[in-house]
Amino acid sequence: MQPNYEKMTNKELIAYALSHRDDVEPLRVLYSRRTPDSEATWYGPMATEDGMPIEENIRIAEAAIKQRIELENKRKKDFQSFGDLHNET
Repeated sequence: MQPNYEKMTNKELIAYALSHRDDVEPLRVLYSRRTPDSEATWYGPMATEDGMPIEENIRIAEAAIKQRIELENKRKKDFQSFGDLHNET
């Protein structure tokens, strides 16, 4: 019996795909979940071709990473708060 790939988390799909390398279906599901390039945020290179850092691009990338971490931490906190409220009822 085939597992329900659509109900698996990405982490579960990756683990399944690695242990069942002949099965391409979990890869198809993972690929369908990715953000399309048209919606992705693209950042400039962090260094020139000769290896010199591009400080402005590094600053922009660091700010974006920091914002992403803050959003993820807020999401986790909100989820925990929801769980706490749900357990009180």
